[in-house]
Formats: sequence, C-alpha cells, structure tokens
Amino acid sequence: MRLGGAIFVESDDPEVTAKAHRDLGYRAASAPWGLKPDETSRIKAIRDAYAKHDVVIAEVGVWNNLMDPDAEKRKANLEAMKEGMALAEELGALCAVNIAGSFSTANWAGPHIDNLSQEAFDLAVANAREVIDEVKPKQAKFTYEMMPFCLPDSTDSYVRLIEAIDRPEFGVHMDAVNVINGTDRYMNITAVIKECFEKLGPHVVSCHLKDIKMEESALTVHLDEVLPGKGVFDIATYLSEIARLPHQPPVLLEHLKTAEEYDQARAHVMAVAKQVGVDFEK
Repeated sequence: MRLGGAIFVESDDPEVTAKAHRDLGYRAASAPWGLKPDETSRIKAIRDAYAKHDVVIAEVGVWNNLMDPDAEKRKANLEAMKEGMALAEELGALCAVNIAGSFSTANWAGPHIDNLSQEAFDLAVANAREVIDEVKPKQAKFTYEMMPFCLPDSTDSYVRLIEAIDRPEFGVHMDAVNVINGTDRYMNITAVIKECFEKLGPHVVSCHLKDIKMEESALTVHLDEVLPGKGVFDIATYLSEIARLPHQPPVLLEHLKTAEEYDQARAHVMAVAKQVGVDFEK
C-alpha cells in the first residue's frame, strides 16, 4: 500500500518534492496546489519526477462549493471543477476530488437544513455528469469526498449517487472519519468502516486517514478531529480493509499543522500497519 502526507520543503522543483516524499516514507502525494492544465511542461516535469521516485499522485483537490447559493459563484466553481478534472487527467492522478456542495451562505462546506434534500442529491448528480461528460477523462476518476453534513454522508447515500450518476468515470473518495457524525456511528466505528468497504470497496480511488474523538464535557454531541492515535478511530481495521482491495488505493494523512505532527501521525500509522501486516515501504 501507499501512504502520503504533507511535506515541508521550500521548493517547487518536482525532483526535490518527489524525493522529499520518498525520504519520509511516502509513496503517494496530492497534486501541487495552483497547477493549471495548460502548464504542459511543468505537468510533464511533475509526472516524470514522481514516476521516477515511484510516488503516485493520488488526487487533485478542488475545494469549492458546487452548490453555492449564488448562481454565478456556483457556475464559476463548476468550471474550476472541470479544470481540476482535466488537470488530474493530464497529471496521471487517480482522481479529482471535491465536496458535492452545501447550500450554506456562511461556510462553503457548512451545514444547511437542505444539504441532504432531494434537490441537493439531484444537483450533485447533475454536476458530476456535467464534469465527466465535458472533460471525458479516460484514466482519472471524478469523486466526491464523504462529508458529515453534506452528501454523501453515508455509504448508502454514496451508493445512491453511484447508481444515479451512472458513469464509470465516477469513483469513491473514502474518508470514513467524515461519516462518523453522531453517537451511533461513533460507538460502532469498526462496523461503519467495514460497511464502507463492503458497499463501496471496488469504487474506492483514494483515501484520507485521520482520527476522531468525542468531547466528554459537552452536553450535546461534539466531535473533533485529532492526531492519529489520539482518538477512537479504528485505524487497524481501516488499513486492513484498504489492503484487501486488489487495486490498493493510496492513503493520505491530512489536516495536521506542522511537520512534527505529520511525523507523529506517520509513525503511529506505520506502527499500526506493521501490526496488521500492511507494508507501506515497498
């Protein structure tokens, strides 16, 4: 399997950044931020350097709101998504990923009473089809990241999207922590993880890995992301389920602030991987 995470180097030279991943034990990476699909020579340099060092580009992240309540912003965001999809194809990345979107006016990825409505579902389907049908990717998949209060917020809602979008170019971006959004799932995390891979496994293209913990002093449910190993997320089962997939999708650490935090997370995840017989260092 392949693990990836942020690197902290002051260089945009693809040779330097690709090697920096391998020096940390990473064999997967996110695409460089800000790259455009018309930067042909730079894209080739990145592809060549990362291939030389055996680092797979797991995903191109396009983080905007495809359901923005402002029609002009929504249109611009959809065009940016198409650009990201084209970039993923040119880079040889496994997927382009975004959230399906939110109707919130306060937070581009925030909760809104209509985020799980039929209107939201229909828009997520229409947007995915438009991106795929216009860009026509042949290798990279278009994916939505699982989210706690936006579609897809569960394995079943992701299955419904796959069936409704009805395009082989649509895949699954797995982030099981993001669907731990209530007490029942929090108290049955291992079962949630297994359900994710039972229902979505063949479609999974790229995975995020983090940890989660419930705030014990809060009267209402309050869940926080925490450093891997500091919460209750069943990392052992998560890694084992990914390892069982014949196509071996990569796993990316995320949302940590410093190189030291990434070092701690990487060490913990690799230790857990060793315990369950998963090898990240081939």
